[in-house]
Amino acid sequence: MNSPRILEIRRSVLEKNDVLAQNLRARFTAAGVLVINLVSSPGAGKTALLEATLRHLRENGIGAAALVGDLATDNDAQRLARSGAPVRQIVTGGNCHLEADMIETHLADWGLALDSLDCLFIENVGNLVCPASYDLGEHLRVVLFSVTEGEDKPLKYPIIFNTADVAIITKIDLAAAVEFDRDAATAAIHAVHPGISILETSAKTGKGMSNWLDYLNTCRNSFALHRITP
Repeated sequence: MNSPRILEIRRSVLEKNDVLAQNLRARFTAAGVLVINLVSSPGAGKTALLEATLRHLRENGIGAAALVGDLATDNDAQRLARSGAPVRQIVTGGNCHLEADMIETHLADWGLALDSLDCLFIENVGNLVCPASYDLGEHLRVVLFSVTEGEDKPLKYPIIFNTADVAIITKIDLAAAVEFDRDAATAAIHAVHPGISILETSAKTGKGMSNWLDYLNTCRNSFALHRITP
C-alpha cells in the first residue's frame, strides 16, 4: 500500500506536469499546429503508422514533424526521417513515458518553428500504463493496439483507452492468421470507452490508411475552425 508521502509526491509531480502541459497546449494552439500523442504497447506499430502518415502529409503539402520517445537508441527517429519530415528523438534514459517538460526542452533545443507546421506528432514510449497519466499538451490522443496482442487488451489497460480520443487496431492484415476476433475487440474497447471511434489499419498493405488519414484531416479542419471561432 502506498504511503501518504508517496501519494503526495506523485500528486505534486502530476500537477506540475499538467500546468506545463496546459501552457504547451496554449502555445501549440496559438501557433496553429495540431498536436497528436500516439500511445501503445511496444511493437504495436506506432512507428510504421507514423512513417506512412508523415510521408502522405508531406506529399500533400501538409507540414508535419515528429518527436519520438524511447528509453534508448534513435532507431525510430532514423526510420521516420525517411519520410522527409523533421524528426527529433527523445531518449528518456529509462523513463517509461514522456513528460511535458521533455517536450518543452526538446522543442527549445530543436529550434523548429511551430507556426511552419500543421501537425506535430509525439510518438510516446511503448507502454500502456504510465503515459495514461501524463498530459503532453496534445490536442488528440490516439491509442493503438495490434491484432497480435489479444482482444482483451483494453480491459487490461482501461485508463489509456478511456483517455484516448480514437483507437486504432493495427496490423489488420494479420487478423486472419492470428484468428483475431474483431467483435470481441470492439466490445472490449467500448466497454471501457463507450462510443469511441475505432479504426483498423495496416501500414504494411495500406488497408484502412485512408480512413485514418480522413479522420486526421477532419480533426485538422475542426481544430482550425475552433481557433478562428470566437
